[in-house]
Amino acid sequence: MLDLSTARPASAAAFDRAKAVIPGGVNSPARAFGGVGGNPLFIARADGPFLYDLDGNRYLDFIGSWGPMILGHCHPAVVEATIAAVKNGSSYGAPCELETRLAEMVIDAVPSVEMVRFVSSGTEATMSAIRLARGFTGRDLVIKFAGCYHGHVDSLLVSAGSSALTLGVPNSPGVPVGCTQDTIVLKFNDTAALAEVFAAKGDKIAGVILEPIVGNMGLVPPTAEFRRELRRLTQAHGALLIYDEVMTGFRLGYGGAQELLGDKPALSCFGKIIGGGSPVGAYGGRAGIMKKIMPAGPVFQAGTLSGNPVAMAAGIATLNELKVNPPYARLEEQSKRIGEGLLKAATSANVPVQFNRVGSMWTLFFTNTPVSDLDTAKTSDTKRFGRFFWEMMDRGVYLPCSQFEAAFTCGAMTDEHIATTIQAGAESLQAVAKG
Repeated sequence: MLDLSTARPASAAAFDRAKAVIPGGVNSPARAFGGVGGNPLFIARADGPFLYDLDGNRYLDFIGSWGPMILGHCHPAVVEATIAAVKNGSSYGAPCELETRLAEMVIDAVPSVEMVRFVSSGTEATMSAIRLARGFTGRDLVIKFAGCYHGHVDSLLVSAGSSALTLGVPNSPGVPVGCTQDTIVLKFNDTAALAEVFAAKGDKIAGVILEPIVGNMGLVPPTAEFRRELRRLTQAHGALLIYDEVMTGFRLGYGGAQELLGDKPALSCFGKIIGGGSPVGAYGGRAGIMKKIMPAGPVFQAGTLSGNPVAMAAGIATLNELKVNPPYARLEEQSKRIGEGLLKAATSANVPVQFNRVGSMWTLFFTNTPVSDLDTAKTSDTKRFGRFFWEMMDRGVYLPCSQFEAAFTCGAMTDEHIATTIQAGAESLQAVAKG
């Protein structure tokens, strides 16, 4: 395994410079490589399925800016739309028609959504959806699930996944006890615990928020029974079912995870793909609920850069491309091939793994145990994953720098790229087996 400090000196120098002025040298802990050791790569540019670091190395990118680059980097339609928008002004602080056009596209794609409010991040979307659920129901309690990450909202930063899990600080200092006392944390896919909590406190529960297909403890799908009970219990007790589709929205299908699963939550949160890679978020749902938001209703939420015209233009171009030239069938086939190839290679190398996948999202867990929740995800051998990560990096394949993150296949990848990935995986797993 190569040492970043000698093999990638420009990135190492850039990281040292960044650490002097940015806490930890990064602007999000998910980029810190804390779960794999070594230092992060600094990226110079991106194009199609590739990232290029400061040292001139090229990598097949299975992060895709943590999900939004489903079309690949610098897709011509998105670039053209973004440039055109910037030429008309990068921010207005006033309404523009691009907001309405993107809202109409989201509503057209997602049957459960009748109205949409745009914000500037996924965290803002989930925070606002929780406030709306409480304001609409007049209740305080919210249920979330261990390992599901919904941004750095105080009330939801309890047993969080993503970088919070990687760094071992799922309960962050700086979050007062009072901010989390109304948050109930349950095990994902635990139907019995869910029923027990509703039986005891159903009339006090404002909503249940979850990633319908989890990406932030690695890829973990829900069971059919769990989803069925979520729908039944929330409806029976007047609580709102909130799907956090910041990651899965428009990725697992044009209508997101809920289209794939056939579900209709009361509220949905979006981000990533709907901005075409620009900072963006949104939450939406039934009109009767959404009309409680100010200025239509009493629940306050605001944002200076919400509905930013550049982000709206990039999102419109991305969604239009996904609708006109849907990549989902090809992404499904390519991601399936990756799974089959890696599992075959792991068996050959005698390395115990689990491969969880839904559509173009997937995770290779280094464990014998089938992964269905946070506890089983944490049985993974993170040291082996770290070795695998660097072996893949040295072969030009850029994976998420944590065992507990999902990887993403993108529409710019060819069959040759998939074959290259599988070959790199086979060689890397052999190296992992040797220790």
